[in-house]
Amino acid sequence: QVQLVESGGGLVQAGGSLRLSCVASGRTFIQYAMGWFRQAPGKEHEFVASISWSGGGTSYADSVKGRFTISRDNAKNTVYLQMNSLKVEDTAVYYCAANWPGNSLETVPSEYDYWGQGTQVTVSS
Repeated sequence: QVQLVESGGGLVQAGGSLRLSCVASGRTFIQYAMGWFRQAPGKEHEFVASISWSGGGTSYADSVKGRFTISRDNAKNTVYLQMNSLKVEDTAVYYCAANWPGNSLETVPSEYDYWGQGTQVTVSS
């Protein structure tokens, strides 16, 4: 069992930055690949980024490539999403999720085993 808690969301102006964090409980964090997804009102979950257990592999949605960076600190059981050059269309609830095995870089929500409760990111114009 893995429990995930996101933080770091908030209100920011377009062009600004935010850093999301997701802390995982349990000693098996290192066995999981981690992903960030987002959901805007009335829309499905959208893949944002994923990272392998070692951090050596990452994957990004085209819409965030070059602006967002996913990273992880296995000693702290934490995965991060650094978001720069934010746009109004980045507004959504952001979720972190855990997927086993840890070397996968899945982009489909149904492949993920555990989910956090989400943190709201609002980008104003």
